[in-house]
Amino acid sequence: MDIFLLILASFFILIGFIGCVVPVLPGPPLSYLGLLFIHFTSWVEVATSTLWWLAFFVLVVTVLDYIVPIIGTKKLGGSKYGQWGATIGLLVGLFFSPFGIIIGPFAGAMIGELSYGRATNEALKSAFGSFVGFLIGTFAKLVVSGAITYVFVSEIWRAF
Repeated sequence: MDIFLLILASFFILIGFIGCVVPVLPGPPLSYLGLLFIHFTSWVEVATSTLWWLAFFVLVVTVLDYIVPIIGTKKLGGSKYGQWGATIGLLVGLFFSPFGIIIGPFAGAMIGELSYGRATNEALKSAFGSFVGFLIGTFAKLVVSGAITYVFVSEIWRAF
């Protein structure tokens, strides 16, 4: 059973890491699930505090991944129309994964700003903020999944 859990854990760690850059896959939660699988083997026991802290960071990064593009729109001068556009674009983009999650907030912010009466340059700046927010979210997911992968590999290394 331990070999099966090790294989399953390795699979989820790998898919979770890939999921950080492929928007349709929830990267950090999948990586965390892989860590839980290895925790339940007889030869590896990840510290409970480590599991709780990583669960906290996975939750935060997963929630922020949906909010950061909207914040990016606001920070680069987007109006409420641009923020609402980015939000609606994100929701619509979920149905057109994987690229819809990238393009949706950008296009939504752009359309929102243009409908508000902003000039094209200002609308592009706001939409770019949405894209920057997406990149920041992706980086944060990579960091958390990387930390989970580090814990996974170090625990396996220690066990053998």
